[in-house]
Amino acid sequence: MRMFGRDTELKDLVALVDGPGDRSGILIDGEPGIGKSALVDEAVAAAAIAGVRVLRTAGAEAEYGLAYAGLQRLLYPLRRGFEALPARQLDALSAAVGMSDAEGEPSLHLVALAALTVLSDTAAERPLLVVAEDAHRLDPASAEVLAFVARRIDSEPVAVLATVRDGTDSPLRDAGLTLMRLGPLSEDDADALLDSIARDLPDPLRRRVREQAHGNPLALTELPTAAADLTDPTSALPLTERLERAFCTRGAALPADTRSALLVAALNDSDSIIEILTATGILLDSAVGAEILAPAVTARLIDIDSGTVTFRHPLIRSALASAAADDERRRVHLILADLLAEFPDRRVWHRAAGTDGADEAVAGALEAAAERSRYRGGAVAVLERAAALSADPARRADRLLRAAELAVDSGRRDTAERLVDTARTLPLTPAQEATANWLPSGFEDGLRESPSRVGELTALTASVAAGGYPDAALRILWGAAMRCFWIDPGAEPKRALLAVSDSFGLPADDPRKIAVDALVAPFDRGAQILGHLRTLAATTGRDPEVDRFLGSAAFQVGAFDLAAQFTAAAAPGFRSSGRLGLLARALSINAWSLTRLGDLAAATPVLAEAATFCRETAQPFMYGSAVAAQAEIAALRGDYERAAVLAADAERIGLSAGARPVLATAQLARGLIALGEGRFDDAFADLARIHDPRDPAHSPVLRAYFLTELAEAAVRAGQTDALAALVRDLEPVAAITPSPALQIGMRYARAVLAKDSAEELFTAALGADLTGWPAERGRLHLAYGEWLRRQRRVVESRTQLRTARELFDALGFVAWSERARLELRSAGESSPNRDPDARERLTPHELSIAQLAAQGLTNREIGQRLYLSHRTVSTHLHRIFPKLGISSRGDLAALLPAGKDSAA
Repeated sequence: MRMFGRDTELKDLVALVDGPGDRSGILIDGEPGIGKSALVDEAVAAAAIAGVRVLRTAGAEAEYGLAYAGLQRLLYPLRRGFEALPARQLDALSAAVGMSDAEGEPSLHLVALAALTVLSDTAAERPLLVVAEDAHRLDPASAEVLAFVARRIDSEPVAVLATVRDGTDSPLRDAGLTLMRLGPLSEDDADALLDSIARDLPDPLRRRVREQAHGNPLALTELPTAAADLTDPTSALPLTERLERAFCTRGAALPADTRSALLVAALNDSDSIIEILTATGILLDSAVGAEILAPAVTARLIDIDSGTVTFRHPLIRSALASAAADDERRRVHLILADLLAEFPDRRVWHRAAGTDGADEAVAGALEAAAERSRYRGGAVAVLERAAALSADPARRADRLLRAAELAVDSGRRDTAERLVDTARTLPLTPAQEATANWLPSGFEDGLRESPSRVGELTALTASVAAGGYPDAALRILWGAAMRCFWIDPGAEPKRALLAVSDSFGLPADDPRKIAVDALVAPFDRGAQILGHLRTLAATTGRDPEVDRFLGSAAFQVGAFDLAAQFTAAAAPGFRSSGRLGLLARALSINAWSLTRLGDLAAATPVLAEAATFCRETAQPFMYGSAVAAQAEIAALRGDYERAAVLAADAERIGLSAGARPVLATAQLARGLIALGEGRFDDAFADLARIHDPRDPAHSPVLRAYFLTELAEAAVRAGQTDALAALVRDLEPVAAITPSPALQIGMRYARAVLAKDSAEELFTAALGADLTGWPAERGRLHLAYGEWLRRQRRVVESRTQLRTARELFDALGFVAWSERARLELRSAGESSPNRDPDARERLTPHELSIAQLAAQGLTNREIGQRLYLSHRTVSTHLHRIFPKLGISSRGDLAALLPAGKDSAA
């Protein structure tokens, strides 16, 4: 049928098909019947003409609880290409789509990387169009995989075309696809469509159809066949319900046996005609053939092709299913369950749908299916159904709370809160009550909650531990400790939390205990924490979870060199297992620490990757921390305009929930911008905010680690008295903790404040162990050289200033490098121009790829590391070589020597 009123959309779709790879794809959004499927069909037809291969899948309500069902349908035609995948990807993808019997849940991100690799390899032979209709109905795992793929095909001859119903959620909405929003047809186009299908429709009915259709093409097509209903009082129903009534009316006119077969097709979670006909035969107690469906084809309700039955519109399926009596639906579901003995998860879902009232056997089978689920998000609906079928209130509560826990893991706040609220209507055991209290706090580290929540969680931890549930108590304890870093609840709640932590009886060197102590009392317990960290530094690389805890602890106590080491060791394990949420955290701490150490070249690509993964795993405040650190790097490199934009973005994220560390780092970036531009009063004002308890950017921990920058700004702004007061305030803290960042900052501040003993203090500061802290060493040499020149010891000053210049040149600290040059010039020595480091010519993403290639990794290995296709890696390398003035990857090693402690 000819399309009306969609010329612009058709043009865009043809352009997409003609040039897959020019953009990642299109997402068509609109109400039911607005023409989404018709446009998809036009795009598929255009793809055939253009020689583009099409792979299709579609969401189905019946399959929503079946993890990776949509992905299996999409990739099944490519199954022979799976064998070329790297082993871990092959195992994950085979398990996900049911081609292996591997136990356990495959990492969703490994599955997604495998899917990307298969699609990329296939597209190398012939461009691909990936079509996902009704993406809002796709099982959550498949939708997440497709969103992952869509974000990473900008350099591939692959395009994604997806459709969603307006007002629905789907991961594909945040996948970078171009939105094509379909509105109603104009009056002229609506008239043209009506003329093409019902030219002889009387004018009164034509007006009525137009009024009720509101420009909806499906309504304009279908309502004329139900003209008698247009004067019915129920015509005030929403358009979707009116269309469903029209479809029901058409279905009611079919032979009874055909109606039975259509009901089976509507309730089955597969489009297999064999399954549908077999189940229909059992329902009718007689053998049937495909001819039983012929009247439905003639009535334009279904299509039959290549052994499948497809409803012409999802509304037809839902209309026929809802029109049937409850007992009819249950009987069909039970028949289908009996037929699906070889598919246990599908079978139990149909058994559940066919069950009226509580049934513990079915509930138990559903619970087992949920535990087998290859995707936690998909198991939520299964467990919720199991809870509904549970006769015992205690078992029902257990299943509801387990479903809520999985919803938290999947980032589905509304679902988790609804499930917890439902569980609270039941009598709960103390352990269940504790879980119900704790679960809603699992989002965003509890940042949007009141600081008083720390005290509540502390009491809850003690209660759960006393009840004999130590693992659950430890999880709650960790959640409470994380809040102490983000929002600072005050001294008393922290003391109470430490007391409960100490009562657990964990060994002092248990990584979990070290991490909790560091989060809650980084200064009071800093000495013992650092002692354990230095001992355990020799054991990295054995367990990424352990390294993550230790990296977090090192970060809290200002041992950024150790934090970089531990998190670099943790990252490969999280990366290879596809645990991108934890990888994002490890990368963020790694890059933040590298930035503080001054290794901007290593930090830059890690931060770019961390920011990407933080967004994809719904960790907004970790993302804010990454953005703030990117602002810090931009400021240090002299890109003040970009630094200001990034700092504002980070501040916006931090202010939304009072995330003090994000706001403090954003203020640090602003202070560095002002220092670099010579606005020293502004720099001091910006940095002093971090020390003001009344300011949202105040961070009791980070203020102690940004002292060097504050001291430099204060001296240059003539604010030495204010600096002296702040240093006096920190002296008691410095007296009890050997925190490297704090001690380095205090030594610098004392030296620049000193009058009579400055030389002695500078010498002592430079004599301290600054291994791994080149930025702090450079600042000390610069400040000492400036002091010497002011004392008219010009010759001696040159040595210090020259060393500072060389350090800052190597680190890429543009403003500080220029300041050292100016001081040297004033001391009578000229300096060579600084040539930009090769790494500064590349984008962060390009730098990640180039550094891995310089280490000798193949394109495929780089793709596995960075969760990209190997063809995307190849495309980037071809852009990188001209930027660096080289012609092959063999030249990269000399230009980009490998750094240490980087998680890239």
